[in-house]
Amino acid sequence: MQRFFITTTLIFLFHCNLFAGDWQVDKDGDNQVLFKSTTTLLDFEGTTKNIDGYLYWEGENMLPAGTEFYLEVQPATFETGIGKRDSDMRSDVLETYDYPISSFKGTLNKSDRDGNTYNVIASGMFDLHGVEKKMEIPVTITQDGKKLKVKTEFSILLKDYNIEAPSLMAFVKVAQEITLEVKFELLETGNGKE
Repeated sequence: MQRFFITTTLIFLFHCNLFAGDWQVDKDGDNQVLFKSTTTLLDFEGTTKNIDGYLYWEGENMLPAGTEFYLEVQPATFETGIGKRDSDMRSDVLETYDYPISSFKGTLNKSDRDGNTYNVIASGMFDLHGVEKKMEIPVTITQDGKKLKVKTEFSILLKDYNIEAPSLMAFVKVAQEITLEVKFELLETGNGKE
């Protein structure tokens, strides 16, 4: 009887692991986070390719409601094209020594599928500058061969995250509203369904 119980448990665990999706960010993929701020006189933006994250779900269906979604970025890796501005942004504005990681952690829901493309809403917590805020963001996920390509765009207000808008010149401050455009690619880890 004990042997039957152990065998049944192992088969169940194997079956559960067989039908799961576990996808990690492809470090060599087409990954980028772009932030943009617009003022009346000029536009200001910065980028990084340093992204990490995953999608994980259990079951046979692709991207079911409740799929875990995690994305993180190191703000110290953002570059604006001007070294002094980058240094000031890292130390004085984003305080990256104290807050080295910014992340979004949540679940996917409200999925709408069109061929190989899924339009979903990710609900979860956005953590920036040590402040967590509940957010819902639109996410587009396209299956392209053995990769999942993920895109999202959303806006935040700096004051919501205790960030003082820096001055670009003596009389021009960065706008409170910052737009974030995120794209990254994921590869299946091999633990999911083949």
